Amino acid sequence: MKRIEAIIRKTKFEEVKEALLSSDIDWFEYHDVHGIGQSRQDRIYRGVIYSTDMIERIAITIVCREVCVENTINTLLKIAHTGEIGDGRIFVSEMLDCYSIRTGEHGDVVLRDRK
Repeated sequence: MKRIEAIIRKTKFEEVKEALLSSDIDWFEYHDVHGIGQSRQDRIYRGVIYSTDMIERIAITIVCREVCVENTINTLLKIAHTGEIGDGRIFVSEMLDCYSIRTGEHGDVVLRDRK
């Protein structure tokens, strides 16, 4: 199992959400985040100067089975991309185990929703 954390532009969230839900991802969490990176650049939008480090971001956390990792990363790369500074980052880490509180099961079997 892998844990995929993506920091994306808030403006791309709805597109990313729809793409993830239409792929093999059953569940993910998200929340608003603030951060400061090394790439800073002033932009002008409708006569207002803003810095690229102040763009609103959303962090998405996905825990998925190994077979879904490549597709999930490719989906994030494709849909969240604008080509501008501040598009975000994707972090992938190893998950040791996963437990269902309701059933007591553990392992990647817990990641599939059985209705």
